[in-house]
This record gives sequence, structure tokens and C-alpha cells, in this order.
Amino acid sequence: MAKNEKTIELFQMLVTLLSQQSVGHRIESRIFASQGFSKLGEKYAEHAEEEMQFVEKFIDRIIDLGGIVKNGVVNEVPVYEDIEEWLTYDVELSKSGLGQVGEILETMIGDPISYDLFKDYVKDEEEDMLWGEQQLELMKMIGKQNWLMKQI
Repeated sequence: MAKNEKTIELFQMLVTLLSQQSVGHRIESRIFASQGFSKLGEKYAEHAEEEMQFVEKFIDRIIDLGGIVKNGVVNEVPVYEDIEEWLTYDVELSKSGLGQVGEILETMIGDPISYDLFKDYVKDEEEDMLWGEQQLELMKMIGKQNWLMKQI
């Protein structure tokens, strides 16, 4: 498989997965906002939008590389009512994805545009993971109820 084909395949996988994650973050945003946690609602609505911006960039790159974009399907994922359970799930999902970064970046060596685009996404994903880890730590330190009060 040629490098461009492998890069297209990786970006297609990201388009599919990130599209679903974006919708998932939008759903969680609405759930937390409906519980009265407006800051969390806003945080996850913004995060969903950021992810869709990356999806659009990845789609554009697939097209630039001569690929055909697909609207892929992935499995059903859980929806959470409890923010602590959600954060734990989201952090673990990020860790799992970030564990594959080296292999993906290696595929994109020699294609600086794809490499930089993916690197920007990884940086954003790592920031989100670190934020989630920090929030879980804060919950432990000050108590979940105190942490939740700050999210109103």
C-alpha cells in the first residue's frame, strides 16, 4: 500500500471516529446542561465543535490526497448521566487513542502537511485528556459535590 493510501485510510478512520465522538460530546453537553451544570454544557459543546473542525480538515486532506471520503459507521458507545463516570470513560478513550500516535505519525513521515495536521489534532486531544485527568483529581481532592458546585 502506498504511503498516500495509508494516510488516506488513517484520516478516513479519524473522520469516522471523530464524527461519532463529536456527536457524543454534543449529547453529553446537553445532558450536563439539563442537569444545571452550564459550564460543563458549554465545555463539551465547544469540544464537539473543535472535533468537527478537525473532521473537516481531515476530509479536506483526504480529498487533497486524491481519496474518496466515506461516511463510516462505528459501534454504539455509552452515554453517561454521571460526570465522574463520563470523565473516566473519556480519559481512558483518549489514552487508548494516544497510544497509537507513534505508529500513525510514522506513516505520515514524508508528508509534512498530513504530519502537521495530525500533530495538531494530537496536541488538542492530549490537552483534553489532561483537563479530564485534572478534573478527576480535583473531584478527589475537594469532593465531587464541591466540584459540581463549581460547574453551575
